[in-house]
Amino acid sequence: MVNLRRIVKFFIRVLVVFSLMAGVFSYADEKMDSKNMSGDVALENIMEDGLKVATFAGGCFWCTESDFEKVAGVKEVVSGYTGGHIRHPSYSDVSDGTTGHTEAIQVYYDPEVVSYGHLLDVFWRHIDPTDPGGQFVDRGSQYRSEIFYHNDTQKRLAQASKMKLEQSMVFNKPIVTAITRFVEFYPAEKYHQDYYKRNPTRYKYYRWRSGRDKFIEKAWKNHRPMDKSKDKGSDTMDGDAIHPEKEEDMMKKEGRTNDMGSNMEKISWQRPHDSEIRSKLTPLQYKITQQNGTEPPFRNEYWNNKAQGIYVDVVSGEPLFSSKDKFKSGTGWPSFTRPLEPDNIIEKKDVSLFMVRTEVRSRHADSHLGHVFDDGPPPTGLRYCINSAALRFIPKENLEAEGYGQY
Repeated sequence: MVNLRRIVKFFIRVLVVFSLMAGVFSYADEKMDSKNMSGDVALENIMEDGLKVATFAGGCFWCTESDFEKVAGVKEVVSGYTGGHIRHPSYSDVSDGTTGHTEAIQVYYDPEVVSYGHLLDVFWRHIDPTDPGGQFVDRGSQYRSEIFYHNDTQKRLAQASKMKLEQSMVFNKPIVTAITRFVEFYPAEKYHQDYYKRNPTRYKYYRWRSGRDKFIEKAWKNHRPMDKSKDKGSDTMDGDAIHPEKEEDMMKKEGRTNDMGSNMEKISWQRPHDSEIRSKLTPLQYKITQQNGTEPPFRNEYWNNKAQGIYVDVVSGEPLFSSKDKFKSGTGWPSFTRPLEPDNIIEKKDVSLFMVRTEVRSRHADSHLGHVFDDGPPPTGLRYCINSAALRFIPKENLEAEGYGQY
């Protein structure tokens, strides 16, 4: 009888836990008030308003969605996937680069207010049409630029627009953006819709670090600007988001530099052969950096390290973070407000564990470092949460001897 009671109590506890989990996920889904365009009803309602649709791929759809939603006459922009060979792909499927899909957007617009030709102009002025391997920091065919036409008129206008761009000599390299017949579009997961509105600080910092706006400004600065009367705004860095010039000023005041034109430029950080990495690293270091692992909080080497110095990649030695930017986050992992050398950091979308996060990796060694969140202190508002096992700390007094004297 006693054992039976224990069994019953156990199953009751299990049911309670599953009920609570179901409630949490249900609540989270209800709170996700972004567009849910996967249903036919939503699409029908849009088209009943007399709107037309255009489909573009220009790299990260967080950015292209933001760009087109600021254009007067555009009523809705949906992030999703198109151009592939499997049905109903997930973000994970597409990000592997094996399905043939590319991140894309569908633009629902009022033809009485804005023309398809103007949307093409907006498209060209927000991408790098000469890049065959992706867009800016995002690499791979899943980030390629492409125009998907829905009818012969769109095809003709797209081809004429591309020819006009080639003749303008804005770019000194061939225009490689393909013009392809539209087949099918699959809306992305809810957490990708309106990302720039939901996570403004994180989005603006990502966009700045991607190099997209710097490229656009440089490419188009000597050419006739886009018709601003049809543009609702721009992706300028404002509010609490860190601005490039402001960061440079702050770094100069601290006696630091973000100039890669120094001795470090002569150093070629490289990823060693896998056999060398395995022999060089401890089992924990290998698990963290090579298998995307996570070490336990408060039980790692640097979470409470207060010494002055810099943190480099444990595999390649490329400089990553400085003690000047380290702060006490209370999480149990080393936390930094910004990288020491932003060019040595790569950020990738991570949708594991039922959430969307931004993974942080080293550029040259491709080591998994941790994640970055937008709940940090000023001046950036960011928290780079990094695994100690992915880092090697070099004390201030040893910097010169180990070849990091500039820091």
